[in-house]
Amino acid sequence: MKLYDTMQRSLVDVVPLDGDRVRMYTCGPTVYNYAHIGNYRAYVFEDLLRRHLKFSGFDVVQVMNLTDVDDKTISGAREAGVPLRDFTKTFKDAFFSDLQKLNIEAAEHYPAATDHVPEMIDLVSRLMESGHAYKSDDGSVYFKVSAFADYGKLAHLDMDGLKSGARVGQDEYDKETAGDFALWKAWDEDDGDVAWDAPWGRGRPGWHIECSAMSMKYLGQSFDIHTGGVDNVFPHHENEIAQSESATGEPLSKYWAHCEYLVVDGKKMSKSLGNFYTLRDLLDKGYTGREVRYVLVSAHYRQSLNFTFPALDGARASLERIDEFRSRLQGVAAGAPAGEAPSWAAKGKSLFVAAMDEDLNTARALAAIFGIVHEGNKAMDSESLDGAGAAATLLLLDELDAVLGVLAAEEVAVSDDVMTMVEARQQARETKDWAESDRLRDEIAAAGWDVKDTPDGPQLRKK
Repeated sequence: MKLYDTMQRSLVDVVPLDGDRVRMYTCGPTVYNYAHIGNYRAYVFEDLLRRHLKFSGFDVVQVMNLTDVDDKTISGAREAGVPLRDFTKTFKDAFFSDLQKLNIEAAEHYPAATDHVPEMIDLVSRLMESGHAYKSDDGSVYFKVSAFADYGKLAHLDMDGLKSGARVGQDEYDKETAGDFALWKAWDEDDGDVAWDAPWGRGRPGWHIECSAMSMKYLGQSFDIHTGGVDNVFPHHENEIAQSESATGEPLSKYWAHCEYLVVDGKKMSKSLGNFYTLRDLLDKGYTGREVRYVLVSAHYRQSLNFTFPALDGARASLERIDEFRSRLQGVAAGAPAGEAPSWAAKGKSLFVAAMDEDLNTARALAAIFGIVHEGNKAMDSESLDGAGAAATLLLLDELDAVLGVLAAEEVAVSDDVMTMVEARQQARETKDWAESDRLRDEIAAAGWDVKDTPDGPQLRKK
């Protein structure tokens, strides 16, 4: 399995530090608002990586942090007039609900920053003792960038060409303002009751130190893969490297993987442009989490993804084609035990695995899936596919869906009222009362279901 390493700027073979065990750290959400689809582009990419690592035989231990104390969360809680923990809980709960809707597998650990402040204080203390950090006049603690010779190695910065300031107090900033960054921020009145006692004074951790402390607690001082969006490369991941490696003398992560930006209709997402969408916004427009996930996996993670509503409509059509294929296979299999997969299915699997092994090339992997659909439909049209082969193909699709997470239709309960209409419509068809049959079809459709007549009886599909 090959993955593009941001540090080396090249494809590398994934070889874990510890046998077949892959320890992976994922930069999770800052829980000050509902996550938008650009955030979920990154989380779906990381889910694909996790799933394919497992598919490839690795044992994965994933940590995804929850940033619940930083400039944004404190400001949001203050404006809302509620305690920080109450403010962030709303968005934590929403985040986990969204993960389920997008079929994103649960990580092994979801550490929240506010639960790990003692570890952060300990790490800052080590950096001060080693001369990599210092206390400023206002009581804050800063990392001394000049004390870490390799600063800029991930983002490939030309330190001489930067307009470095003496210090950078805010959590997020541009390359042009690179300088000593805050590890600990001294309390001020805007922080309200958000503060902890530390040996150098009362205050709160900076954003960057949070991830270093939590990743090392759960994964050790060196682990295998650190992931995030390209916007995390600088300053966040660069600062993580500097403070972690200064404290331990060891590489923080063996590999660094980043996904590109998502744009909407070719433009950067912006509330002022009216193209800013959360997952809830899309669900309210009648789309499903499965359809959104399909769009998010359809392009290679290192290519910018242009998110459009026609793309969502195309995802719906593609998924309907897959669902119809699976339904046909089930009809042919008719409960038969699985035999050997047909040659065209086995070839499709080989193409799929090769595509995913080559830096998670999901576009080629999906092409392999539709190659299976095309050849399988041809085989069923010619009645050359037997029950054992159909059953084997269904199992193969389930095996590949362990990676993609979009090939299986979502389980949706059918209400008793809808089932009553389906049964009444079937009776109307048997008595050739076509007008009543059509009326009931329309009522079933109004309830959100499409009904398809097959030799085995009517089949329902959620619209």
